[in-house]
Amino acid sequence: MSTHDTPATGNASAELGRLLAIMARLRDPQGGCPWDLEQNFATIAPYTIEEAYEVADAIDRGDLDDLCDELGDLLLQVVFHARMAEEQGAFAFAEVARAISDKMQRRHPHVFADVSVDDADGVMRNWDAIKRAERAAKGDQDTSALAGISRGLPEWQRAVKLQSRAAKIGFDWPGPLPVLDKAAEELQELREEFERGDIAGNKARLQEELGDLLFVCANLARHADIDLGAALRGANHKFERRFRSMEAQAEAQGDSLAALDLDAQEALWQHAKTTEKA
Repeated sequence: MSTHDTPATGNASAELGRLLAIMARLRDPQGGCPWDLEQNFATIAPYTIEEAYEVADAIDRGDLDDLCDELGDLLLQVVFHARMAEEQGAFAFAEVARAISDKMQRRHPHVFADVSVDDADGVMRNWDAIKRAERAAKGDQDTSALAGISRGLPEWQRAVKLQSRAAKIGFDWPGPLPVLDKAAEELQELREEFERGDIAGNKARLQEELGDLLFVCANLARHADIDLGAALRGANHKFERRFRSMEAQAEAQGDSLAALDLDAQEALWQHAKTTEKA
């Protein structure tokens, strides 16, 4: 039986207090963990991003046991950052929790106040208006439709957000087919840059044209209402699955995949694809 088949009997507040105490102990200069003591915001940030992706991966796989563990790992990241901030006298975990609680109540006036909305689109319109008001209250004078989109996002995600914001004021393709035409145009421009032959000396142009193509692909995913990150994760999983199948086929033949020439490797790839589709 799964460890998560029955409702948890522990007290959430007590368990959170225990986690906070553990982190305080790990960061204690007197007898704490040497590795934890060496860390700072910058060194922990990559782990925070990695753990968020681990959560997404568990969700993709539908593994709720693993999701429970990964959410714990992600929570640890929040606790770690909050502890380091507390040590500097900036803020503590309670302030982090209070800030997000205040924000959630403020941004859901249709639940916690007397605002009425008709549907999810109405909720998002309210959300965006409240965010703009919050930025203005902080003295942010950027009134662009693109204001407030974090530069810390993965670039594919930021591309989709930029496009979505522009679409809200009407700057958008009328549908996916014109975006496909644009993708073909960008692909041809990229091909022309490769055909120049001097790849090493043409990196700047290649980077620009490749960026244009990827930006259009992000737009295409948005028009199809497909999560670009999920699509790419799926493609990665597919490649890994088929490549491992190639390795298994080669081993079954008494060969090493690395020892086979490209034609032989391609034959194994096609066999893996055919077997998978069948």
